Amino acid sequence: MLKFFTHPDARGHLRGLAEEFGDSTNAVRIELNKLEEAGLLHGQTEGQKVVYRVNKANPFYSDLVSMVSKYMGFDELIENVLDKVGNLKEAYVVGDYAKGVDSGTIELVLVGDLYVSALDDLCERVANKIKRKIEYRIYSDDTVNIQEANLRLI
Repeated sequence: MLKFFTHPDARGHLRGLAEEFGDSTNAVRIELNKLEEAGLLHGQTEGQKVVYRVNKANPFYSDLVSMVSKYMGFDELIENVLDKVGNLKEAYVVGDYAKGVDSGTIELVLVGDLYVSALDDLCERVANKIKRKIEYRIYSDDTVNIQEANLRLI
């Protein structure tokens, strides 16, 4: 679920997902079938593969995105960043979490005029609470040119 509900345009096929998560194709197939049967994902044949995408039309889509965000700690992190660390203009999740993979490290790209010492303190407290490492890069408004793949605006 992290794969599909942390990145709205995430897509994947059986073998690719099995390789990405280090699991058997049979185990991944069972989970994909359950998610598709529940209406959370929909599969579409592309060539010889069935490619799965999140079903944004599902009435529970926004609730699931919110739950996954809370599970990963994004809600608390961003709420505190906005309140305490300066003038945040934009925030992006990059790396594994942007791809929907829970690797244990949340990588952020932050744009704005931020107080690094306050951000370090906040990241440490939130990381301890959510049991994940948090890494970030800060760009000022005039130097930002974000061209990285798999960005998720938060």
